[in-house]
Amino acid sequence: MPVNFQNKENVVVGIIADTHGLLLPAAIKALEGVDLIIHAGDIGNTKIIDELQTLAPVVAVRGNIDTTEGLKELPETEAVEIGNVFLYVIHDIHRIDIAPSEAGFNAVISGHLHYPSIVQHSEVLFLNPGSAAQPRREYPASLALLHIQGNSIKAQIVDIDD
Repeated sequence: MPVNFQNKENVVVGIIADTHGLLLPAAIKALEGVDLIIHAGDIGNTKIIDELQTLAPVVAVRGNIDTTEGLKELPETEAVEIGNVFLYVIHDIHRIDIAPSEAGFNAVISGHLHYPSIVQHSEVLFLNPGSAAQPRREYPASLALLHIQGNSIKAQIVDIDD
């Protein structure tokens, strides 16, 4: 990933998923000022990526609905390095085919489930930001912010219901 954060002490990453072609104004507002945006799939429309890129550089992976031109070419997984922190991005956590800890990843970012979760398992943080457009169950639309300082990672879920 070509974005360089080596000289930046604190990095804030906006994590969004399952937009399904809809980017709520509250999502845009919540992502203002982040250093990087990661979209964990089910983007739904290339215009979503274009709009997110006006806020910060974007790394995106393909979700199961991303079958149209401009989205179907996206990778199924992506590795992102921010200083000494390594993030593994995949849309559907059930399709993961690596052992993240053994592979040296500090966090796994996924989407697909449409509800948010933050789980620490061994040395790996598993983060799902929920759906930014089509939440399930009693959950509101949401995204996440990942605060990285040195080797420290802190995840925060942000409700974005308009």
